Amino acid sequence: MSRNLPLVVGISGASGVIYGIRLLEILRDLGIPAHLVMSRSAEVTLAHETDLKVTEVRALAARTYAQADIGAAISSGSFRTRGMIVAPCSMRSMAEIATGVTSGLLTRAADVVLKERRRLVLMVRETPLHTGHLRTMTTLSEMGAIIAPPVPAFYARPDSIAEMIDHTLGRVLDLFEIESGIVRRWRDAEA
Repeated sequence: MSRNLPLVVGISGASGVIYGIRLLEILRDLGIPAHLVMSRSAEVTLAHETDLKVTEVRALAARTYAQADIGAAISSGSFRTRGMIVAPCSMRSMAEIATGVTSGLLTRAADVVLKERRRLVLMVRETPLHTGHLRTMTTLSEMGAIIAPPVPAFYARPDSIAEMIDHTLGRVLDLFEIESGIVRRWRDAEA
């Protein structure tokens, strides 16, 4: 796969906006172009969970799109990408993607990724889950999406929240065959 193909990053309004922010930093450091779309709810969550401004987050991406811009490049299957990661993914965004009834560019871009049979990874952020959530996740999995809740791996013996975030994102990037250099692999310490 061409290193120049962009990876679409969606940041929805679920708690855990740091996953999307850190993902953008990692992709920038790896030289992989990130095309960013944030929901309006994500902008609100950003203000609650960080001291960053929306403009600072957008500056981390190679290209950004407004949530209302459904004529954007990422809304068309003819625009080639590596796929898309929604980090974090709210239950609302997940439900829109599962039904194909999209209300903005974030879910439209995810729908396009699915229809083009590209990789779609949803870092769903909710707990506990009710049966409707689980059924929606099953539907998406059957459609080809990967459901990857940001669950920390303690075998890596993280010393900080930042290490837990990096490990989780490194494992998500593994799904795109992108070596991030930030994953402490199982039994690496024994080698």
